[in-house]
Amino acid sequence: MIHKKYLCVLLVLVLVAACVSAGCVGSSSESDAGDESGHKAAKSSDASSDTEMITITDGLGRTVTVPKNPEKVVCQGAGALRYLCYLGAQDAVVGVEDIELRKDENRRPYAIANPWLQEMPLIGEFRGNTDPEKVVAADPDVIFWTYVPSPADADEFSAKTGIPVVALNCGNLGVYREDMYSSLRIMGEVMDRGERAEEVVEFFDAAIADLESRTADIPDEEKMSVYVGGIAYAGPHGFQSTEPTYPPFMFINAKNVAGEMGTDHADASKEAIMEWNPDILFVDLSTYQTTPSALDELKEDPAYLSLTAVKKGEVYGVLPYNWYSSNHGSVLAASYYVGTVIYPEEFEDIDSVAKADEIYTFLLGQPVYDMMEIGFDGGFGKLSLD
Repeated sequence: MIHKKYLCVLLVLVLVAACVSAGCVGSSSESDAGDESGHKAAKSSDASSDTEMITITDGLGRTVTVPKNPEKVVCQGAGALRYLCYLGAQDAVVGVEDIELRKDENRRPYAIANPWLQEMPLIGEFRGNTDPEKVVAADPDVIFWTYVPSPADADEFSAKTGIPVVALNCGNLGVYREDMYSSLRIMGEVMDRGERAEEVVEFFDAAIADLESRTADIPDEEKMSVYVGGIAYAGPHGFQSTEPTYPPFMFINAKNVAGEMGTDHADASKEAIMEWNPDILFVDLSTYQTTPSALDELKEDPAYLSLTAVKKGEVYGVLPYNWYSSNHGSVLAASYYVGTVIYPEEFEDIDSVAKADEIYTFLLGQPVYDMMEIGFDGGFGKLSLD
């Protein structure tokens, strides 16, 4: 009996040892709390390989757990890849939307500064219409997504791919500036570029403060009236396309005749433009990509030919900033250029091209003005109406 008793104990010990080595014994782990995609279960192995995980709140208020400073990411939606480039973290990109594969387009500063993006694997169509299978094939650790329709869409895409989605509100330098800054900071936290994110925010704030201070004391009655036409909005447009809150006008306190048309993109009627009869006209050079362009209209339309600014030749070209959402460096560059035209004394120290490249170099590491000028068939300067 004693012999059999010890034999049973020995068998029990052997079974326990085998169970432990197979992982059968232990407390509840993260994998037990995983979502439908099994994402947490999949990422639990990262912790054992010394990958630091952080939990962030994204632009839609979702709580997302991601690897800190991930080695591989993809960006989908307008502006997401641009922000990654501002943070100097673009080397982590492992796949891009189809818009980034366009050869020598030269209309988005971040793409000009990083031509190698044209050779990256495709993850799907631009504006966030990516293919989950192609995203999975790129094997990113994190997906950054702007212009997400809803939190449910972000959750669904994460479930389909098994990859955490960080949703971002793209924002702009105008009325949605805080959304833009928040997105830079969220992305900076994930990519371990928090310090750089703050530098970028401070750079924009300092430039805007400088622009505003130059003209803050000029009385409204001493200001010339201005209008900008041909503004790009989901593509090129004619002269009636404008921005009531055109940032380059806002930052220098210009008298925008279309300023009462709201806060979003607007189409001014020809009758309204005639009634306003602005002192100075600006043309967004993206208009050259459509026919007739805004400049064609100013040269050929009898109504526009009667405008005072047209008769005096006070018509100026300005580099676009709306090209796959706002290129914020171009917003600042255009602001300084417009300032030199409207307020030459207050901006007499500014060389517009040099200032543009100073801005692009800070944001993207290199000057790109010359290539932008090629991409849009023109740059800052007075336009010929002959």
